[in-house]
Amino acid sequence: MAEDPKFTEDASRADPLAGADPAPAEALKATDSAISLADKIRHLPKNPGVYLFKAAQGRVLYVGKAKDLRSRVGSYFQDSADLLKTRGPEIARMVGLVTDIEFLECETEVDALLKENRLIKDIQPPYNERLRDDKTFPYLEITTSEDFPGVYVTRKPRLKGSKLYGPFTSAAGLRDAVNAMQKVFKFRTCELDIREGDESRRHFRPCLLHAINQCTAPCADLISREAYREDIERLRKFLASKRSVVLRDLQKEMEVAAAERRYEDAARLRDRIKALQALSLSGDPEADRQHEVFYIDPTQGLERLREVLELDAVPRTLEGIDIANLHGEESCGSLVCFIDGRPFKSGYKRFRIKTVEGIDDYAMIREVVTRRYRHAAGGEELYPDVILIDGGLGQLHAALGAFADMDLRPPMVISLAKREEEIYIQARTRPIRLPRNDAALRLLQQVRDEAHRFAQHYHHLLRRKRLFDEDVAAGQRPPRRNSPRSKNTN
Repeated sequence: MAEDPKFTEDASRADPLAGADPAPAEALKATDSAISLADKIRHLPKNPGVYLFKAAQGRVLYVGKAKDLRSRVGSYFQDSADLLKTRGPEIARMVGLVTDIEFLECETEVDALLKENRLIKDIQPPYNERLRDDKTFPYLEITTSEDFPGVYVTRKPRLKGSKLYGPFTSAAGLRDAVNAMQKVFKFRTCELDIREGDESRRHFRPCLLHAINQCTAPCADLISREAYREDIERLRKFLASKRSVVLRDLQKEMEVAAAERRYEDAARLRDRIKALQALSLSGDPEADRQHEVFYIDPTQGLERLREVLELDAVPRTLEGIDIANLHGEESCGSLVCFIDGRPFKSGYKRFRIKTVEGIDDYAMIREVVTRRYRHAAGGEELYPDVILIDGGLGQLHAALGAFADMDLRPPMVISLAKREEEIYIQARTRPIRLPRNDAALRLLQQVRDEAHRFAQHYHHLLRRKRLFDEDVAAGQRPPRRNSPRSKNTN
């Protein structure tokens, strides 16, 4: 489910450092005001990532991706840059409004592209012309509920009965890869309803793909169900592997063909190598979830959640809690609020961990739960209908322990474990596992993922502040904007 643009827009206008701890937020504001844009650019990492240009009110103007954050961001602010000529009048005007820069490092350029797409769709920055529509990245889908599974390139996967790979950053590259794989594994790409016991298949004429040896024609009963499924299983193993051995073998074949002056064969092998390499330009169906693709009606998700949790009424308010830290440093917690199945960003809170030293997620959860709900105990705030903790049984027990220490009877408290997507519920000994397409599970996943994103963002802010303070203490504070050295931002 995609975030409501209205909520995202309101949040982008607000102070991004607002939260449960005003002191750290004020310190971060002071730090940001003391650092010029040139100083910030100079300290950007030379790694892939996503950057956000912000105006004075904290509103996000533009979101972009980069293979090298420092070089890419610096190219907007070089004295020699002719933005009007190279990037147009809108971008040239936008750069004059930028007062702050934030960034998020990514492992690869592909990860950066997928995160850029997600942020642009959520925030709707005014100076991003592309990716603001509802167009999504494609998937490779292999059906699992059919006698003879089909293989498809799709932007609208089935809700059940299929195995997904992707999303892929290039639809053309994915189609080329499917064409190359089909020459090896000979799977079908048609939408025919092919059943093993259908006698009429014996009289069916196969399509051209069989004639050119790219499909084994299960439609015409020319291959058994068992033999066809063996081919599909080999395809799935190939997709799950790193594919390096196959690519090396193809590379050797291409070099031999070129040496023997079989240039047409060498060209075909070259194209096949390029196509298979495109398979690496993909994300993960869960980690890079496109909510537009798996949209659910919030009302449907809440009604299904009532059934799963055996509640007396349909829940209206959900709050999600997550913890973020790196080796016990800059530990923080987040709380996100959903009302009627949609994010209510005015209810989001951040917590800088104060009482826990080192790595102890359970103790951190107890602290966040205590600080958030102690006011509800006194009647100063309302409890949500459901509290979702990111984690497994241990995290759930930690949250319930915090309520026990406060001598409070909590509302419904549950946890959602990432790996198996199991739901742990208070007073139940065994977790619940719901189908991947279950409306309740997908709603809980959205709350969990939003809490994780919010916690990670605050963690990155705290980490950047610490690194800057360490540079100042070591006498390595960056030069001022008017220093000659500050002009060389790359």
